[in-house]
Amino acid sequence: MYRGDVLNTMARQVKLQSDKTFLLFGCGYVASALVDELKQHGFQIFATARTAQKAQECRALGISPIAFNGTATRQLKSVLRGATHVLSSIPPASIPPGENGDPIIEALGKNWDKIAPNLKWAGYLSATSVYGNRNGHWVFEDELLRPTNARGKQRVLAELAWYESGAPVHIFRLAGIYGPERNAFKRVQSTHARAIIKPGHVSSRIHVDDIVSALLLSMDKPNPLRIYNLADDMPSPPQDVLNYAAKLLDIALPQIPFEDADMSPLARSFYTDLRRTSNAHIKSELNWSPKYAHYKQGLKALLKTQDR
Repeated sequence: MYRGDVLNTMARQVKLQSDKTFLLFGCGYVASALVDELKQHGFQIFATARTAQKAQECRALGISPIAFNGTATRQLKSVLRGATHVLSSIPPASIPPGENGDPIIEALGKNWDKIAPNLKWAGYLSATSVYGNRNGHWVFEDELLRPTNARGKQRVLAELAWYESGAPVHIFRLAGIYGPERNAFKRVQSTHARAIIKPGHVSSRIHVDDIVSALLLSMDKPNPLRIYNLADDMPSPPQDVLNYAAKLLDIALPQIPFEDADMSPLARSFYTDLRRTSNAHIKSELNWSPKYAHYKQGLKALLKTQDR
């Protein structure tokens, strides 16, 4: 932990210098991947940080950090008043209280026309867990949400909080994310790597670069209150992904039946829901298409660039 007043003092020294000001609520994996594109588009970038270490990581990326630990500071409100774009990637329960909604909306309230009068676009990164189990059927943005676990239920509440905020929000429901430093190569190289076999089970995934391209297209063509699924074109069995990564690395993986696998309750819960995530809507509305339409393309690219 760190003293928030130190970080706040630093934030007071930063003045808005552009009519293109981007505020990142959380600077995690996806948000960090977006930063270079935002710089190329001329944005001045701020990001919330909970710790001194995270603030240092933000500065290393050329981002001005702002303290946020569940309470909206004067500095955060000041930056938000001048922000033209915001993106939230903070999970619902990651910052207290957060259990029953979204920590950003809980801290700032729902009068975003006054809180952020210059805001042109807002994005919220949600997850396909909001759909729950569909027994292998395709899921689309306009259907009834039936989450089956706590993570999905919290995401539904967070989406609703953003809808009611008054912000020009766009909801992005993300499939399983992979990319540099977060991919199947890392898993197959771990000490206890094995492929878990559950016949008939498939899941959808999305390369982080394809998330970034979708966000940029949405920013260029704002359409508040729209929902977009983000997934590649090929839902696949998880063991196929791991076995393909292992093949590329010339590693033999043990094949373990699901019922015999020793897994944590969290890991096992990912096999509970069976669905295929449709990306037809964002393809049609924003003319988006994934650069990595299949996990094999994404893994080959990562292996070639050694981003693994």
